[in-house]
Amino acid sequence: MKDFAYTRARSVAEAVSSQGKFVSGGTDLLNLMKDGVESHDLIVDINGLPLRGIAVSGPVLSIGALARMSDVASHPLVRQSFPVLSEALLDSASPQIRNMAAVGGNLLQRTRCGYFRDIASPCNKRVPGSGCPALDGENRGHAIFGGGDQCIAVHPSDLAVSLLALDASVRTSKRVVRLDDFYLTDPVRETVLEPGELITAIEVPVGRFTSRYLKLRDRATFEFAVVSVAAALDLRGRRVCDARLTFGGVAPRPWRSTAAEDALRGKDLSAATIAAAASAAVRGAVPRQHNGFKVELVQRAIKALLTDLGSVR
Repeated sequence: MKDFAYTRARSVAEAVSSQGKFVSGGTDLLNLMKDGVESHDLIVDINGLPLRGIAVSGPVLSIGALARMSDVASHPLVRQSFPVLSEALLDSASPQIRNMAAVGGNLLQRTRCGYFRDIASPCNKRVPGSGCPALDGENRGHAIFGGGDQCIAVHPSDLAVSLLALDASVRTSKRVVRLDDFYLTDPVRETVLEPGELITAIEVPVGRFTSRYLKLRDRATFEFAVVSVAAALDLRGRRVCDARLTFGGVAPRPWRSTAAEDALRGKDLSAATIAAAASAAVRGAVPRQHNGFKVELVQRAIKALLTDLGSVR
């Protein structure tokens, strides 16, 4: 690991003026630095900043960027009113990691694959223009949406998928950005954050949505999603007045299917409607040699989750 300087920020203003790399739990950043994937001259510890609160203010649930994943997942308000958020967090990583990792840092996990973590392999994310060996190599876990000829890695955050379904926004040291607009598919620049811009809170609208999260993975814990689905429905009886469907494990950013949402909106949540939404969700998928099974898996996951939601009263 390259040598670096370390300092602790005493205020948000001091942090953003430092021109360093922010660290809170460090569960992603430090591993990348140890592997030689990233290096930084200055690490700025922001754990002393007052950004851990979890509270409803008017029509918005505000979650401080330094709130630990485990604290958010177990918060009574989150469990009762935003189950998709609690379920996604509890399906993330391991209990030890959840006790350490901050929600703001979780949203900023690097989109990655095995080639990205292997510094002996070319990777357009690490060295732009060096190539993407996943295109014709081992690509079982890679994107079927939103990729291109530069990168087909997938975004790892379960939390981001659930927040996208809830139409959440990210508050930073200088602005508020809807999560719909926060992530990019560029191999190098993964979010709209500018240098020195610090996430201070996550804001979630309070609504009438019934929500759930389903994560399919290769083992029961400490594993990224092969496919995940978050659903938030405004149900009046069996009528779907509004819907948001988002996905993980399938794209370089948390993925939303407005086509699947349109197939649900204004209709009764029947088997035929659910099947139509599942079919719409995979239009435009571009599977590779080893990940074509994800097209079917996405549809099965949607059907299972929406059928389950339809039984909730």
